[in-house]
Amino acid sequence: MNNDNYDPNAGLFGNDEQESEEEILAKQLFGKNPNRVSALRDLIFDDMMESVDTEKMPEEAKRELIFKMAINSVLDMVMECTPDELSEEMTYAFDSYIGVAITNKKYGVDLFKEQSKALLSIDSKQFEDDERYESALREFEEQWWSIPQPLLGQRNPNDAITESMKKYGLLE
Repeated sequence: MNNDNYDPNAGLFGNDEQESEEEILAKQLFGKNPNRVSALRDLIFDDMMESVDTEKMPEEAKRELIFKMAINSVLDMVMECTPDELSEEMTYAFDSYIGVAITNKKYGVDLFKEQSKALLSIDSKQFEDDERYESALREFEEQWWSIPQPLLGQRNPNDAITESMKKYGLLE
């Protein structure tokens, strides 16, 4: 917390509510991103621009180079600061996320939203109790990724995502 913004009397006017763990996590993961962008700009922008400005290439190619250099720099930083026991799992998860995002873009869908819609179609009244219903939901949630989907041209999501990941060498 920035001490310049701290108001010791804030609690007197109802601002004493504690943030939930989810709010604290969201603030740490996403809320600081504008600040991180400013810091990273100061860290790499000038050197990157100097490097690109010396290249003789069309403007469009320079913009793409700047983008790739910036993303590569950020990914390098993330990989370097991630503890070894988490880094490999994190990269697999990140690569899978990219695969889903590329597939969503290619087919104009949101696979997670489509899966949620499919799960909502399962009627809880068809099951003897909540435990069996929840078990059926978990099983269907897992199976859904192998079921051909109309929005993917009757391809199943796993195959479509695998294809996207292979295209970019993210399965090697």
